[in-house]
Amino acid sequence: MFKKILIANRGEIACRVIATARKLGIRTVAVYSDADARAKHVAMADEAYRIGPAPVSESYLKTGRIIEVCRKSGAEAVHPGYGFLSENPDFVDALEKAGIAFIGPGALSIRAMGLKDAAKALMEKAGVPVVPGYHGDNQEPDFLKAQADRIGYPVLIKARAGGGGKGMRRVDAAPDFADALKGAQREGEASFGDGRVLIEKYLTRPRHIEIQVFGDSHGNAVHLFERDCSLQRRHQKVIEEAPAPGMPEEMRRAMGDAAVKAAKAINYSGAGTIEFIADVSEGLRADRFYFMEMNTRLQVEHPVTEMITGEDLVEWQLRVASGEPLPKTQEELSFSGWAFEARLYAEDAPKGFLPAIGTLEHLSLPEETARVDSGVRSGDAITPFYDPMIAKVIVHGPTREAALGMLLASLEATEVAGCVTNAGFLAALCRHEGFARGDVDTGLIDRDLASLIEEPEIPEDAVALAALTALGLARPPKGNDPFETLAGWRIWSASRQYALLEIAGERRDVEVHALGHHRFAVHLENGVREYELIDVTEGAYTYDCEGHRARAVVVEGKSELTVFLNGHAFPIGLPDTLSADEEAAGAGDQLIAPMPGLVKVLTAKAGDTVAKDQPLVILEAMKMEHTLKAPRDGVIGEVLVAEGEQVTDGTVLLALAEEATDAAA
Repeated sequence: MFKKILIANRGEIACRVIATARKLGIRTVAVYSDADARAKHVAMADEAYRIGPAPVSESYLKTGRIIEVCRKSGAEAVHPGYGFLSENPDFVDALEKAGIAFIGPGALSIRAMGLKDAAKALMEKAGVPVVPGYHGDNQEPDFLKAQADRIGYPVLIKARAGGGGKGMRRVDAAPDFADALKGAQREGEASFGDGRVLIEKYLTRPRHIEIQVFGDSHGNAVHLFERDCSLQRRHQKVIEEAPAPGMPEEMRRAMGDAAVKAAKAINYSGAGTIEFIADVSEGLRADRFYFMEMNTRLQVEHPVTEMITGEDLVEWQLRVASGEPLPKTQEELSFSGWAFEARLYAEDAPKGFLPAIGTLEHLSLPEETARVDSGVRSGDAITPFYDPMIAKVIVHGPTREAALGMLLASLEATEVAGCVTNAGFLAALCRHEGFARGDVDTGLIDRDLASLIEEPEIPEDAVALAALTALGLARPPKGNDPFETLAGWRIWSASRQYALLEIAGERRDVEVHALGHHRFAVHLENGVREYELIDVTEGAYTYDCEGHRARAVVVEGKSELTVFLNGHAFPIGLPDTLSADEEAAGAGDQLIAPMPGLVKVLTAKAGDTVAKDQPLVILEAMKMEHTLKAPRDGVIGEVLVAEGEQVTDGTVLLALAEEATDAAA
């Protein structure tokens, strides 16, 4: 076994690898960019080294610097995590040349599966079923369109390199093919340095089911059963589970056998995932699944497999990479219960799942009820440089129903302030009737998106607690002075105070009367309600309102409060009382960047006439493309950015000319 390893990654997966290495008595070396100098994985490792500035191309993708750190630190092997260099065969070759072990498959295996078109040809030869499509070398747009026409719409355009949903476009009709192809090629080039694509038949009711495989250098290969990853948004996984709901035993055996056959076809060693797509138009059937791709690394969702099998897959990786045989044979492997994993991201679901940035002013994760894999802490920043994952929330229960209930409870107990998250969206998915029944496919989220991202109204209790907090009336008492319980109270008359709050975009003055002994009358939209604060501890309130006792947490930020109540997070603004009301006029005349990013495409110039919702700018942020549209009909007065320009959140990209008004009679 290795004595010291380097983790060539960051965030959650680096922390995950360090935890298992520590359990095995292996010392760890972290690497970090300038943006990660105070990151959690750096603090956890036994030693750490700076490798460059924040952009990944100048730090985490620098093979030479990582090898240099291995030499300085004496690390015998490198664990690549996922993403970054984890599926880069040139990196594996460079490590081998330097005499450093790679905790993963060999370069030949990675190359064999690295390009989707070549991998599918190889799988066809090995007898593994593949999706009908075109996987050839001819990349002429007219030829690719002809192939799509031949296959029949809808089709899926996929970048042949990489994964994670990047470089994918669904095309429903021939006239849409050309623009979709350009977008997929751009995203493939930006994400993987390869703009070549393949075309596949798009299954209208598919399930995404994958098999965890493991091989060793002694010729052994096994599978550790399936995971269902059908809950996806823009081809990116949202909630994963194991096993797959409704999976017939015959199909489980067939998929497992096909996955092992695929691994053995390339003499695979280490952890890998064979991803299949299943046509469930007539239910799950053993003759209706097709090979999509192989991920030659550990997957983000590997914890659900660990939870149902009781195996530590990172430990398996370390043992296999050090030359040991697989810890168990296929006959010795089994699973029990049910597991779910939800990916908690800094993203704004109601605004099209835009990635978000910000400082985690408050972070409370449900570690008492779930396994939480995270690479951040309170006070850490979510930056535009890396994937905006905050944590993975993982649960295991005896049945699917029990595990799903545990996941919902854990998500409702999750508290994040300072950065918008998808926690509410994930909880809504857990409440979805179809998902609860196990009736899932990759189109579920898009079909029911409106209800899943619907934001609940801010309850009056949240407004009242925000008002008390804003006025400083809900602070815990200092010492035993009885007068501390009379916050806001006046001896001669009732004390009236007003809290200026911004609720759902509107400013409101909330009147509060202090009644003494932590009792307050709060004037709300539906009348006056009386509140008694039973217990106050650093923003955690137990309160009574008209005979109903409840608990809430209120976090104070720089310009807003976040009230965590009834499993929801309610942001309530704290406007500057000295500032005038913000000007709304002209707000519809500008196209503003909703996040930091790269201006990839400009489709209009000054003087052009445009229609409302016409695509004008494609902004690339966190390796994903986001289309920004005209706010109204009009004429472009000024374009303020250029293609290739990096912009910050709030940058005005272009402005429409003022609308003409009729002269007064």
